[in-house]
Amino acid sequence: MDLADSGVGVVSDAEKRFAFGRDIENIFLLEHPLDYSMLSSWSQHQRRRLFDSQRHPLDREPESFRKQLKDEQKKKRLEKPFNSAIKDQERAAAERQGRASKWQLTVGIEVHAQLNTYQKLFSEARASSEDEPNTNVAAFDLALPGTQPVFQKATLVPALRAAIALRCQIQRKSKFDRKHYFYQDQPNGYQITQYYEPYALDGHILLTEEDGLKYDPVKIGIKQIQMEQDTAKSTMQGSSTALLDFNRVGHPLVEIITLPDIHSPQAAAACVRKIQSTLQAVNAVTIGMELGGLRADVNVSVAPLGSNKLGKRVEIKNLSTFQSIEAAITAEQNRQISILESGGQVEGETRGWSLGSVETTRLRGKEGEVDYRYMPDPDIAPLIIDEDLIEHMSSTLPPLTSEIVEDLVSTSGLTLKDARTLATLDGGKRLDYFDDAREEWRWLRATTVTNSSASFKPAETPHPSENHISSPDLSQKLDTTLANWVLHEIGALLSSTSTPKPFSPALIPPHTLASLLHAFQTSLIDRTTAKSILAKVFNGDERDINDIIRCESSRTTMSQQEYEAMAEEVISANPRVVEDIRVKGKMGKVQGLIGLMRRLGKVKGIMVDPRRAEEVLRVKLKLPA
Repeated sequence: MDLADSGVGVVSDAEKRFAFGRDIENIFLLEHPLDYSMLSSWSQHQRRRLFDSQRHPLDREPESFRKQLKDEQKKKRLEKPFNSAIKDQERAAAERQGRASKWQLTVGIEVHAQLNTYQKLFSEARASSEDEPNTNVAAFDLALPGTQPVFQKATLVPALRAAIALRCQIQRKSKFDRKHYFYQDQPNGYQITQYYEPYALDGHILLTEEDGLKYDPVKIGIKQIQMEQDTAKSTMQGSSTALLDFNRVGHPLVEIITLPDIHSPQAAAACVRKIQSTLQAVNAVTIGMELGGLRADVNVSVAPLGSNKLGKRVEIKNLSTFQSIEAAITAEQNRQISILESGGQVEGETRGWSLGSVETTRLRGKEGEVDYRYMPDPDIAPLIIDEDLIEHMSSTLPPLTSEIVEDLVSTSGLTLKDARTLATLDGGKRLDYFDDAREEWRWLRATTVTNSSASFKPAETPHPSENHISSPDLSQKLDTTLANWVLHEIGALLSSTSTPKPFSPALIPPHTLASLLHAFQTSLIDRTTAKSILAKVFNGDERDINDIIRCESSRTTMSQQEYEAMAEEVISANPRVVEDIRVKGKMGKVQGLIGLMRRLGKVKGIMVDPRRAEEVLRVKLKLPA
């Protein structure tokens, strides 16, 4: 019964809301039966707290409303320090940016990269750091008395690839030197390197918008590239004990030394990223910075803006991520500016950086040529490189990353972002996977396989615009679709687990993805079904991909007659939309009818291909194709 008819008189909105609250109380008690002893112990205050939330704030008792105001004020007081801290951080960052604009930052980089070789640089031991500790060690690696270094010629091949890709001048004659220092990971007491006469000089790399720069292209000179041996791997056990793995001793490295042509932390990180992608593209290295196969030292100096002289150089050692390169340079730049603005002098030294830190930390004073006591190694003959070898390596060099990106954009129609990601992701493995899947897809489109156990026949004829695989527009469309699935759909599956999985072609073989996309492209299944099948394969479904597709498509496809019947149903239910299309020429509303057909199909549990739905609708509405 309505309260207004009960004889009580006019009922306010507040009273109605309170009555509604009491109704809610009764419903609560019906859905959650309580014995009367519990009801008797349920105080009026508790009952009012439960149902007062159903009422409008202005209709509550004054003390309840005052409490709400107090809670809001308390919340604002708690938020104020947090907001104030954010503003303080933003203000400090703006101040640092303003200070930095008065100074010239200069950066040079030394990149150390493990070469893709089977043997070590001066011994026949296997160059692998992933086996059991101390299982790939030769007598020379341990510096046993009487052992001699023997240069392994095969290690020169990836080194030449790296130098040629970085536009260096290969030196016909180079020599090895000894760099003396004592540390637990260096059994000889010196490192064999090429300090005085390296095998490659005068290269460069070009950083452009493609590399993430937001300003004009930057050409960074490469002073030299030298071959050298790696050290042992140290694992500290407490403060006084180190476990040594000599598998890494003697692993061939190249050290790439740039000129001080870098003037921003972002350009420095982009430079190392470009070097890594270039080395991976030509198969000079196999693993990148993220897996420990490449690391960088940066030399940072600051001088007044417009000065012709460089500031005092400070080296930051062993940076192992692109993020740490940018962050360490920014922190060191701010540190040096603070010292100079306070009237102090920057000392030449070696410093370290830990991810998450706000400033670099001192490790030791800066060593120089005299400290290392460089000298030619008397046990190693000069390295002579034949001109024919240089020409052969240059002519057979794989395409560079920049060339691959350009081809993906111009030929395959990918966006610059997707092309760059595809070319560099997973050390080039994702690009290889894309190429393999593309070849499989093209083969499926060009070939009719009669063996029903290994193939399937599409339920309907492919869309007329897709009958000619040679069409450049269609080829780009297929490549773009494939790239989207390789990057985004598979990428989403890789990151969907609590512990993200590393990419591997074995998770979803290229032929499997090609077959799936071929079924989708020929309208045998829709996108939702294709994504569902992809997830099943990713999660371990071992059935043949064509069996899975056949099973799923049998539940979702429609015949031509069913398409026509559904189109007539949608048309008859929407006469106004049909009139707008036929009489007023509002062709955009055709898409609305397509959407209604797809929605109706979803209700019925069947797949509606939007292209075929549009074709049928245009015939029924007598519209041009």
